[in-house]
Amino acid sequence: MITLKLNGQDHSLDVTEDMPLLWAIRDVAGYNGTKFGCGMGLCGACTIHIEGAPARSCITPIGSVVGQNVTTIDNLQADPVGKVVQQAWLDTAVAQCGYCQGGQIMSATALLKTHPNPSDEQIEE
Repeated sequence: MITLKLNGQDHSLDVTEDMPLLWAIRDVAGYNGTKFGCGMGLCGACTIHIEGAPARSCITPIGSVVGQNVTTIDNLQADPVGKVVQQAWLDTAVAQCGYCQGGQIMSATALLKTHPNPSDEQIEE
C-alpha cells in the first residue's frame, strides 16, 4: 500500500512504487481529469502539480511522490490562481476539442503562481 496525498486528502492505494502516477490517479484513485496523451511526457495532457510544480504524471512513478502534495485538474478550483485561470479559459472560449486543455491549465497556473507577471520568454518556456 502506498499513501498518496492527492487533492488535499490521503489515499491508500494498493499499487507498486513503479506504477506511473497517471494510472494511480485515474484507475485506482478514480480522478479522471488528468488525461493520457503520448505516454512519454511530451504532450502535457497528463500534467499535475507536485508541491505546486508542474510534472508529467505519465512518466512519474508513484513511489517518487510519497509524502508530497499532488494536485490534479479535478481539484484546481480550490486554488485561488487555478480558479482564476479556469474561469479565464471559459470566458475566452480557449478550448477546441479540450483534450489537452487540463494540462495547459495546470501549466499556466503553476507559471502564474511563481511568476504573477511572466515575461514573454517565461510564457514561451
